[in-house]
Amino acid sequence: MMCCPFCRQAAHVRTSRYMSENVKERYHQCQNLECSATFKTHESIFEVIRSPVAEEKPAPVPPAPTATGRVKGCYRSPFRH
Repeated sequence: MMCCPFCRQAAHVRTSRYMSENVKERYHQCQNLECSATFKTHESIFEVIRSPVAEEKPAPVPPAPTATGRVKGCYRSPFRH
């Protein structure tokens, strides 16, 4: 929200468009019915205070081996030759 430059009341954005990657043009309209001024502003990125930190992804963990339904020699008698 911006203040109207004429009556200092609230002015809401009606529409906007990007002029470049870092500059946006906005069209405002005063909410005061007696004024109803319309004007446009330019919003731009002036300075980056902190850029995002690149997250390091942990190494993928290999999946645990799946148990099969049968184990070799499970049902064999240890006394059988």
